[in-house]
Amino acid sequence: MPDPVSVLFVCLGNICRSPSAEGVFRHLVEKQGLSAKLHIDSCGTANWHKGKAPDARAIAAAERRNIDISGLQARQLQAEDLDRFDYVLVMDRSNLADVRDIWHQNGGTEPRLFLEFGKSGQAEVPDPYYGGQDGFERVLDLIHEASEGLLEDIRERLG
Repeated sequence: MPDPVSVLFVCLGNICRSPSAEGVFRHLVEKQGLSAKLHIDSCGTANWHKGKAPDARAIAAAERRNIDISGLQARQLQAEDLDRFDYVLVMDRSNLADVRDIWHQNGGTEPRLFLEFGKSGQAEVPDPYYGGQDGFERVLDLIHEASEGLLEDIRERLG
């Protein structure tokens, strides 16, 4: 059996957007029966929340959609991640610039904005951390739509 296609979602602290993307995408992959063919992870460019669970508001928003992200733990992006993952998908331009700096120095998979796979016309997943609960719902909507486009891209890759 070929190696699984690997997907890494990246945001700043790995407690809101990227664990939400990991959870939503994993949920879609499981529903399609493709879990054995994909490896999915998330991380942050900063190390502030290393080892911590996702933000309680992100957990609650995901739970309302029957997605459990409560067991995830924040970790920081490592240069080797760019060698280990087939897709390195970043939530916003600021973090993309940080990941691109690492990529320029070390090579590996070129990072991209995650919403390139969506049809919303938005380039960035907004950071809901300093806002209200509705921001977390909006993030999940954007993530879900882009996840469907990503899954379509991966299906084509798998043949």
